[in-house]
Amino acid sequence: MITSYKLPLHFDPQRLQADLALIAPDEWVSHFNTQIYEGDWSGVALRSVRGAALQLYPDPAAQGAFADTEILARCAYFQEVLAAFTCELESARLLKLRAGSHIREHRDYRLALEDGVFRIHVPVETNPDVQFYLQDRRIEMHVGEAWYLNLNLPHRVENHSATDRVHLVIDGIVNDWVRSIIPAAVGDAAPAL
Repeated sequence: MITSYKLPLHFDPQRLQADLALIAPDEWVSHFNTQIYEGDWSGVALRSVRGAALQLYPDPAAQGAFADTEILARCAYFQEVLAAFTCELESARLLKLRAGSHIREHRDYRLALEDGVFRIHVPVETNPDVQFYLQDRRIEMHVGEAWYLNLNLPHRVENHSATDRVHLVIDGIVNDWVRSIIPAAVGDAAPAL
């Protein structure tokens, strides 16, 4: 079982941040799981069930297909980033953890390669004072990188910086392309990072 893996993809930091600047302050929605964070954690849906712009929760039981939101339609580079994933995509969201905020340790439900799905984090804005821990091990992610994380495992985030942390979070279905880009998805002996 792989816990984390840096994909061989890299996205342009300036173009990521230029698209982020197209999101208006009033388009950010508070995160639905208020029990697990302190401070301010919010998001913007880029893909959701039926393309609902205010739906942050990628509810697996929701009725309807995942579709692009109107917000994604104006963000050309985010569209390019999503198109780089040659597989069926479900949700895509920007998640912002404000300066000084933190997300308590928790586990997500059925978000691992072994479940036939994956979640990728692409940092859009971050810095060294943002600390992401997966099973008590710090994962250092830099702007423009793409990381698979097995979020069935305990994880937490601490933003000790003076700036907000924003990640593009992408959920999708494992297929042959995913198996080719993440070796552990096919059982290869790739080292967990």
